[in-house]
Amino acid sequence: QLQVVESGGGLVQPGGSLRLSCAASGFTMEYFAIGWFRQAPGKEREGVSCLSRRGRNTLYADSVKGRFTISRDNAKNTVYLQMNSLKPEDTGIYYCAAGAEPSACSGVVPVGYDYEYWGQGAQVTVSS
Repeated sequence: QLQVVESGGGLVQPGGSLRLSCAASGFTMEYFAIGWFRQAPGKEREGVSCLSRRGRNTLYADSVKGRFTISRDNAKNTVYLQMNSLKPEDTGIYYCAAGAEPSACSGVVPVGYDYEYWGQGAQVTVSS
């Protein structure tokens, strides 16, 4: 059974940092594009960042460029999202997703329909 599980969410003050983890089971992450998405209360889900298969390409939404970094540890079969200089508008549920489509992690930002396997989400709250 292919599965991804997020961890590392929490409450942080503005300007602080968090690192989200996305651990995979049942498949090797290196052969899938991995995307991070988020959904704020009352808003639609948006693509935040992605890492293409074999790590050849990364994408970031304009709102997080320069503050968030996506990376992968193949030995741990885990993808990370390092989030620095967090702002209140970064608050939301963050989802990790894996996609096998060649189009996953291409274009400008990751789009949800390219990803087949989704985690349950991790809450990130940025507040003083």
